[in-house]
Amino acid sequence: MGRKLKKGSSRYYFTQITENAIIRYNNSDDPQLRNKIYNEHIRKAFDKLCENIIHTFKFYYFDVSSEDVKNEVVSFLVMNMHKFKEGKGKAFSYFSIVAKNYLILHNNKNYKTYKQKSDVAVLDYGGKTGADKKVQMDDFIDETSQFLDETLRFWDANLNKVFKRHRDIMIVDAILELFRRRMFIENFNKKALYILIREMTGSNTQHITRVVNTLKKYHKRLAYEYNKFGQINVDYTGSLINRDMNFNSGEPYNFSF
Repeated sequence: MGRKLKKGSSRYYFTQITENAIIRYNNSDDPQLRNKIYNEHIRKAFDKLCENIIHTFKFYYFDVSSEDVKNEVVSFLVMNMHKFKEGKGKAFSYFSIVAKNYLILHNNKNYKTYKQKSDVAVLDYGGKTGADKKVQMDDFIDETSQFLDETLRFWDANLNKVFKRHRDIMIVDAILELFRRRMFIENFNKKALYILIREMTGSNTQHITRVVNTLKKYHKRLAYEYNKFGQINVDYTGSLINRDMNFNSGEPYNFSF
C-alpha cells in the first residue's frame, strides 16, 4: 500500500509503482528514458514526500521559502537515487530517512546560527542600520496571555483605522494571526517568526520592519494602559499617540488616541 495524499483519500502519492519506477530509473543508462520515467512516475512523489516532511517536522529554520527548501531536498534525493538498492527495503522509507537527515542537518545548523543572534538587523529606507531599526519580536511575545488577548481585541477593532494601506494591513494581520496561534507554535525564535511573516504576506524585510516599528509604538502605549488598569480601551479617535506620555508618572492619563 502506498502513502496517501491526505487522510480519507483513496489516492496515493508514493506507491509500488513509484518504487518500480525508481528501480527502472537506476537500471537505465538512457538519459531520455530516465527523464521520462522521472517526470511521469517519480517527480510528484518526491515533491509530496519532501513537502510533508518539512511541515510535519516543522523544518522552518531556513532563509528561503518552504517551496525553495522542498526543491533543494528533492534535488538531493535525485542526486542520491542511485544509492537505493532493490530488495534492501522500501523506497518510501529509504527516501524519507534521506530527506529527514538532510533537513535535520541543515535545519539545526541554521537554528544554531539564529540562536547566536539576539536581534534581526535590517536596512532602513535610508540604507542605515541601528538598534532603532532592528526587529525585536520579543516586544510582542513576552507578555502574558491575557495581555495578548487584550492586544488582539484592540487591533481587531482598530486595525483598519490605524493602517490604511492594503499591504500594511496584510502584515499586521499576519502578526496577529501568529499571536492567535501562539499555543501551537513550539519555538518563538525571532528569525523564524520573521520568515513566517514574510512568507505569509509576500512582503520584503524593509516593509515588514516599518510596520513592526509602528506596532511597537502602540505596544508600549497598550502595555502601559494594561499594567495600570488591567484592560485596554479599544476606542480610537484617530489622533497620534501622546509622545509626552510619562510611563513612570502616577497621574491619570487620557487614553483617547
